[in-house]
Amino acid sequence: MTRNSEPVLHPETIAVTAGRPPRDPDQPLNVPVTMASTYGAGGECEYGRYANPTWTAFEETLGALEGGRCLTFSSGMAAVCTVLDLLRGGQRVVAPRHAYTGTLVRLAELVEQGRLGVELVDITDTDAVVAAAGGAAMVWLESPSNPALEIADVTAIALGAREAGAIVVVDNTFATPMLQRPLELGADIVVHSATKYLAGHSDLVMGAVVVGDDEHYRALLERRSLQGNIPGAAEAWLALRGLRTLPVRLGRAQATAAQLADRLREHPALAEVRYPGFGAIISIVVRGGAAEADRVCTTTRLWLHATSLGGVESTLERRRRWAAEAPTIPEGLVRLSIGLEHPDDLYLDLDHALGTVR
Repeated sequence: MTRNSEPVLHPETIAVTAGRPPRDPDQPLNVPVTMASTYGAGGECEYGRYANPTWTAFEETLGALEGGRCLTFSSGMAAVCTVLDLLRGGQRVVAPRHAYTGTLVRLAELVEQGRLGVELVDITDTDAVVAAAGGAAMVWLESPSNPALEIADVTAIALGAREAGAIVVVDNTFATPMLQRPLELGADIVVHSATKYLAGHSDLVMGAVVVGDDEHYRALLERRSLQGNIPGAAEAWLALRGLRTLPVRLGRAQATAAQLADRLREHPALAEVRYPGFGAIISIVVRGGAAEADRVCTTTRLWLHATSLGGVESTLERRRRWAAEAPTIPEGLVRLSIGLEHPDDLYLDLDHALGTVR
């Protein structure tokens, strides 16, 4: 680094400093909520479906964290659907057999409509995924996968898929850019449910896409502007405020998750504990199947029985209670999203609930 070069900032610093207003006298430190549907003609915004200064601040920050250009959407599923809309009729997608149910449901709908072909794969079998990428237009990855917590070799798969001419998409909701930057590993597009860890407070619904090249950015921006899959200004402001504390929140939750995973592996009521060694999600398989897992979910006092994740509060859910969940997920699998409570309190509460397992 020379004296005149810009320093390479750490992610913790980027999360706090990116997307700020100019440092002029009387400028606010934070970008305000811009409640506008219409702007004066001749500028960059023009109309509320095309741009908003509050979105832009969030996009600048997440884009800097992921190392690309970001676009925000009304929800994570809006982001997923818009990325899938890049494909032409009859093209084939390679996707994980275990993934977020909304993504799998949308892929199944597109297959039923005759618009796409889909091949579901085990993302831990790198050779099989790369082989399946031959002739595919897109390879979709989750790593860790939801809720199986399987890990993909993103670098190797991305290399093989791109050599085969496929677009590589990584849903980075679980890892976040604090733990994994898929564009640096060879991916073309990164998808987030910003509802989860990025915003982090269970008070909004929003999605985001980060891309590494201008062509994909323009294509996705055109679709967002036409289809209207835009976030609200208030949601974008809240999400940016949450993003400022992502490094601290995720660091604390990850440390607690590691402690809990170690303690839970010895618990007699559990048949299996899945934790990939990073992140703040643990999946446990309760002995006795669905009935006993449901009993655990409704017996905890601190853990909240809820379907979402990534907030400051700890939540748990038996995933097969959803009909669309993959049938290869165990009936007794409970996904734990670790929040910011004290690890001893969380363990004792879960241990008490697991004590009801017969």
